[in-house]
Amino acid sequence: MTAALLTTALTGVPARHGKVRDLYDFGDRLLLVATDRISAFDFVLPSGIPDKGRVLTKISEFWFNKLGVPHHLLSMDPTTLPLPEGTDVSGLEGRSMVVRKTEVVPVECVVRGYLSGSGWKEYQNSGTVCGVELPSGLRESEQLPEPIFTPTTKAEEGHDMPMTFAQVEAAIGAERAAQIRDLSLDIFRRGSEYARTEGLIIADTKFEFGVVGGELLLIDEVLTPDSSRFWPEDQYEPGHGQPSFDKQFVRDWLLQSDWDRQSTPPGLPDDVVAKTREKYIEAYERLSQQFFAWK
Repeated sequence: MTAALLTTALTGVPARHGKVRDLYDFGDRLLLVATDRISAFDFVLPSGIPDKGRVLTKISEFWFNKLGVPHHLLSMDPTTLPLPEGTDVSGLEGRSMVVRKTEVVPVECVVRGYLSGSGWKEYQNSGTVCGVELPSGLRESEQLPEPIFTPTTKAEEGHDMPMTFAQVEAAIGAERAAQIRDLSLDIFRRGSEYARTEGLIIADTKFEFGVVGGELLLIDEVLTPDSSRFWPEDQYEPGHGQPSFDKQFVRDWLLQSDWDRQSTPPGLPDDVVAKTREKYIEAYERLSQQFFAWK
């Protein structure tokens, strides 16, 4: 198993570092580098998950190619950009996407197909999810009658906040709001239908969009374990939480630790790191029907 890549640097290139991705600005193109950082409870953990960034990148590449939706991906080869002289390309390989630079639509396009997470908590209190009224008597993890669009703000810091559709229309205009809603629901349905053929349930997800020359493009990551809840279909049983293909082992270990979720988080044990890595890789291999291997 390779060592986790936690940081990247390109001398002299304008950069922005998110929780997982490092973004480098090359004018009309961007270099998105998925590191092996992992976050939980709004903290980036000191331990990384080896190859996580490569797995997320390969899953996004798979969906960009499969969905047939206009998107921002240009190349998986970082050397198509004018990288600074002496750049160690080996650290970028497999985890980089060269993409078109867009004007990002300031809305997180969340789609929910099942009742889970914060949606389940809200439903128990009010019978709604992000203000959308649902039938009474639904159980935790139950499939919704139809997928629902529950957009949020795109917060630079802290939590994203729920938005009503009227708020989305006010922010970006009625026509664009309807476009991102309809496209989000369509991508979710088609992605979910395919995933079911490989034994995976996509319970919910979030999409991001950007605009170039008036054209709406799907951007960032797509239907990955970091942006979605993936459940194994053969273990699905509504009425309680489900096993998943994302940070389950990490969250469970942190919840059982004495960490107060306010101070610097602890490092993860080797077995938690290994199990989490295995789950990310399994999600890719089941979706793509390709073996994950890295030199």
